[in-house]
Amino acid sequence: MLLLRADTAPPANGASDIVLHFTPNWFAASMGTGILAAALGQFPGTPVVHAAGLVLHLVNIALFLLFSVLYGLKWLCHTRLAARIFEHPVQSMFLGTIPMALATIVNGTLIFGSSLVGEEIAAAVATRLWLVDAVLAVAIGSGVPFLMFTRQSHAMADMSAVWLLPVVAAEVAAASGLLLLPFAGDGPAGLGILAASLALWAFSVPLALSVLVILFLRMALHKLPPAAMAATSWLALGPIGTGALGLALLALNGAPVLAANGLEAIAPAVTGAATLGALMLWGYGLWWLAIALLVTLRQIGQGLPFNLGWWAYTFPLGVYALATLKIGALLPLAFFTVAGTVMVGLLAVIWLLVTARTFAGAIRGRLFSDPCITSG
Repeated sequence: MLLLRADTAPPANGASDIVLHFTPNWFAASMGTGILAAALGQFPGTPVVHAAGLVLHLVNIALFLLFSVLYGLKWLCHTRLAARIFEHPVQSMFLGTIPMALATIVNGTLIFGSSLVGEEIAAAVATRLWLVDAVLAVAIGSGVPFLMFTRQSHAMADMSAVWLLPVVAAEVAAASGLLLLPFAGDGPAGLGILAASLALWAFSVPLALSVLVILFLRMALHKLPPAAMAATSWLALGPIGTGALGLALLALNGAPVLAANGLEAIAPAVTGAATLGALMLWGYGLWWLAIALLVTLRQIGQGLPFNLGWWAYTFPLGVYALATLKIGALLPLAFFTVAGTVMVGLLAVIWLLVTARTFAGAIRGRLFSDPCITSG
């Protein structure tokens, strides 16, 4: 089963071929860049690191706009061929990368926007982008599974962690909404964002955890995926890390909103439950992190061809690192701050490697190939 094209794929010939063969997979590069920007933004006391995060945030905006234009042109110029994605059992999953990439821009705007345009404008822009992101996440998180049930062919042996991509988009939007709370005010607007974020979290996390059960069974019955799909083993860490991050942000930002809206009686309980939930999900994530590392080491020994799937090494690790740092802000334990910092450093190294390989492959045109077309 073809997931992503490797460096050995026939090169694209010119801009028209790039548009024709452009796929949503590319938005994973925006996800990876945006999550590194957000992670670097957690260190305001280190100006060089924080400034690097700001630069990456601006780069991420440019990437997202570029990818949106290219994918929009594909739908405009090749509508019938573009629509084949709804039938494809793998490529359709990557539609979930679009709202997740947009969520990283929301987060970056909240982290860095105040220094660029002022807090009020940054919060207004982030709020509007978040509303778009939430609508997209819900539409894709329900629409793609419905296509799986009605129009696509799936088998247990072919199942992989890419099933998580459309589902997880809603919990990523939830984390962005909870990050938005301090900027939204403590009135009804803040309470509305809090309620919507909790609904988005619940829309996604339980289903994602269910998919992980199926993934465990698939690997036990049919063993590891082929080398070209090895990076997808990291995707399992994504919903766990994002779920923990959402709960940690609820514990950090939720109490003032609840108290301001007459719910101060439940604020301590919500904060405590969210802290415990974040910690337990973080512990669950350790298992999947260990498995992802073992799978990667095994595949490196057998050969690990480069493809766009390598971006799966970035975003899941990034959200897990952010969750670790936020738990460190909740608990008086230096371990989490140190561990989160180490993960951010590792994320930066991986991002540099994957970016260099992606840039080289894009220049040669070998990363532009749409399986919905080439297999049709």
